[in-house]
Amino acid sequence: MAEDIRWDELALKATQVFNPGAPINLKDLFSGRRAEIRKAIDAINQRGQHAIIFGERGVGKTSLSRVLSQHLSGYPSVIAPSVNCENADTFDTAWRKVFNRIDVSRPGSPVVGFSNAGRQSDMFRLSDSVESNITITTDVVRDQLEQLAERALPILIFDEFDRLPPETASGFADAIKNLSDHDVGATLVLVGVGDSADQLIADHRSVGRALKQIQMPRMNPEEIGAIVHKGLDSLGMTVSPDALARIVSLARGLPHYAHLIGVHASRAALDAHSLEVTVGFVNRGIEFALQDAQQTIRTKYLLATQSVKKRTLFADVLLACALAEADERGFFTAANVRTPLCQITGKKYELPNFAQHLAEFVDEKRGRILQREGKTRYWYRFADPLMQPYVIMRGLQDDRTANAVLELSPPPASEP
Repeated sequence: MAEDIRWDELALKATQVFNPGAPINLKDLFSGRRAEIRKAIDAINQRGQHAIIFGERGVGKTSLSRVLSQHLSGYPSVIAPSVNCENADTFDTAWRKVFNRIDVSRPGSPVVGFSNAGRQSDMFRLSDSVESNITITTDVVRDQLEQLAERALPILIFDEFDRLPPETASGFADAIKNLSDHDVGATLVLVGVGDSADQLIADHRSVGRALKQIQMPRMNPEEIGAIVHKGLDSLGMTVSPDALARIVSLARGLPHYAHLIGVHASRAALDAHSLEVTVGFVNRGIEFALQDAQQTIRTKYLLATQSVKKRTLFADVLLACALAEADERGFFTAANVRTPLCQITGKKYELPNFAQHLAEFVDEKRGRILQREGKTRYWYRFADPLMQPYVIMRGLQDDRTANAVLELSPPPASEP
């Protein structure tokens, strides 16, 4: 009985070390991203500097922002509240959110902290210092942060910044310039989905000197492997080289899938009373990972591949897109799709044979599963990066592709 409890306890612990559903908040569970962390810390350590973290959805931007404060040393007190932006937010409401996450001590008390750290009698919420009938402006922000910076190091994180309307984003650009010009010892960290910082702070190049741009590419194979090793080490487990290669290839550089496959592969091994994850356990875990994938992903996949005809190429072409060689932004051409499509089907196809399928994947009737750029020559990529690994796992489960196809297809290139 004691032996059974041990395996069950390890299986339950697997969801603590592999957590695909939430950002990583603890430094000990965070893997890789040394260059990006260094850039962000440099911005925090340099007065007048702020940071913007951008990249594809699902590459770990939020997790990076959440662990920054744990990489800082030499500061007696650090305040690092994080809030999610919404498309209905104004400059005023966005800042009231973050002020509502900060508790500060009254004059004479050294205590400074988060609002969720337990309130004391000599503390008040920073939002209480700004009356509700006063509209928060960049000058109000500067005044509050100047006072806060006298007691602690403020790092204010605005996640999902891309959701803000342009006029609100414009206010943040003005605030960054204001804070930088007056040498306020606080750092704004803006986090959002985008291919460039210009997409998030459009037409505000004047803040460029005060804003350190940190692009988050997809993780390289070593970083994905580190996530798997760190999680399994916490469980007292190991992974075979070919199983690790399978997980790395399936994840396509996205930490979400390293965690998703990691938890289900480790549990498959533990259920078999094995402390080693092998390819067989990875394949068994794929079935549960597919069931555990987001409902929107599953629904969009069915919309993109369904047809009244019994046999169509939609599922095969979509799988070929997922396996196609892509650039660092995830874009591929129709020519890149041809080779994996021929490998998947065992037939010879030319571009005109599947060009219409690509066109339909861009259309609303198939959920716009792909997005397209270009005029005379088209480039495609998955509208939601999390769709790509799901498509590959579905292909493996449905036996539409041999293992060799997956192994021959490298993950998207990442910037050095």
